[in-house]
Amino acid sequence: TIPCFTEEGYKWAMAMAKSRCVFTDGSLRLMPLLDFANHDDYGGREIEGGKMGPFFTTRGAVLKTKQEYQAGDEVLCSYGPKSAADYVLEHGFCPPKAATKTAVAELTFEMNSEDVYYDDKLDILEYETYEAAPMDPVQPFDFVSEPGEEGEPDPALMQFVRLMALDGADSFMLESIFRKEVWGFMSMPVSQANELKAMNKITQECQKALDEFETRPEEGPELCNLLCEAERKALTKAMQFLNREKEALDLKQYYQERRLRDLGLDSDWSKEEDFGGEDLGDSPGSTRMSAGGDFDW
Repeated sequence: TIPCFTEEGYKWAMAMAKSRCVFTDGSLRLMPLLDFANHDDYGGREIEGGKMGPFFTTRGAVLKTKQEYQAGDEVLCSYGPKSAADYVLEHGFCPPKAATKTAVAELTFEMNSEDVYYDDKLDILEYETYEAAPMDPVQPFDFVSEPGEEGEPDPALMQFVRLMALDGADSFMLESIFRKEVWGFMSMPVSQANELKAMNKITQECQKALDEFETRPEEGPELCNLLCEAERKALTKAMQFLNREKEALDLKQYYQERRLRDLGLDSDWSKEEDFGGEDLGDSPGSTRMSAGGDFDW
């Protein structure tokens, strides 16, 4: 028997709850009986939230299957698309698929508190990112490497780092008039200088993490070696992707070009095309609207 109100009892309780809980309907929940199902890497499905009872008004959980079971067969499920490190931390084992096929590494990025625009950026993260779960100035992100994928970073990471790198001529986006839109602006390249700075920041953090792998002991548990190899693979693939993207920075379309295109001002001006020769006004050859046009400046 383990004493309840002791450090040992707390560790036991946390281990049991963490390893057996199921994430459904936006929360972690303990589900007796269903938590007996072991993990199946390939054929299992995740436990889902559902409705039950005569009128389907009672909240519950459902475990569906992709295969037929005979009496006495073990019922299996999937514990979800987790990284190798998450499986070890939460369940104490690492399935082959997580260790060899899906490589995941986690890095943390932090807004620079010395940035002159720090308060503005903090305000954007708190109020203008995601209503249900606003971003913090210190934010972890996963780097995922799947077979056949190029290693593209999480789009939310690119938004976060572009906001981190926003300064100089691009800082006008931090004005209050853009406050509701700036997070959306960060979903696409802002300027060539900003994009390069953001990519350099990510590659520097990836390289820093890779360098730390070189300082770990050569010998260790096989499970730890699997985890390190998976993380190294994910970070390396992300760096390769970003290095290729850096070579094509001049081919990307940035905020100013997109804005001019939206306003119909992205073509070269020609008097003949605009005014159809000597006549002024909305001539048949006109490519732009008259000054009375309803532009959204």
